[in-house]
Amino acid sequence: MNFDPRFSGRKFASVGTRPIRPDGVDKVTGRARYGADFNMAGQLVGRVLRSPHAHATIRKIDTSKAEKLRGVKAVITAADLPDLTDGDAAMYDILDNCMARKKALYDGHAVAAVAAVDARTARQALKLIEVDYEVLPHVTDVDEAMKRSAPVLNDTIFTEGLEEKPSKPSNVTKRTRYGHGDINCSSWDFIGHWVPGDRSAPPVG
Repeated sequence: MNFDPRFSGRKFASVGTRPIRPDGVDKVTGRARYGADFNMAGQLVGRVLRSPHAHATIRKIDTSKAEKLRGVKAVITAADLPDLTDGDAAMYDILDNCMARKKALYDGHAVAAVAAVDARTARQALKLIEVDYEVLPHVTDVDEAMKRSAPVLNDTIFTEGLEEKPSKPSNVTKRTRYGHGDINCSSWDFIGHWVPGDRSAPPVG
């Protein structure tokens, strides 16, 4: 959009003003009600069973006991979510993140979900779902994850941007280089200060 000087000195009724938000007071005082604050007659309560492991193969999920619990209306796993991604790797990653299909890729990855008549019944149903995991090694540091010796999360990822196409999968999806200026310039005044070190932050749990 090009700048139009005709409007620079013009006063508007709303643009450039600070009107009072009609919902502001209710939100900051806690009076505002959101969708999650409403309960309707006959509504169901959903709860999600999540992996307690950071990296694990899912050998089997048995939901039969949860399905028989009185008050449980539905139980689903990834097997109930058809793969309609048609080979689109990015879309498959989204599908896999919604509910683990073959492996749990992080602590908290959803593996099953239930819908029940109330929260208590839903929580009981989660406890009845039996998941057989094969716990796999994992790392929690980005530098460790990039090493060739690191456990690979997704064996369909081959690092892009390399001179030679890799023959083994990696946790690094792509390598990109950016450059600007002359690194051999002798005038350090234009470069400023170089501060070596690690800029990573520890995970927050």
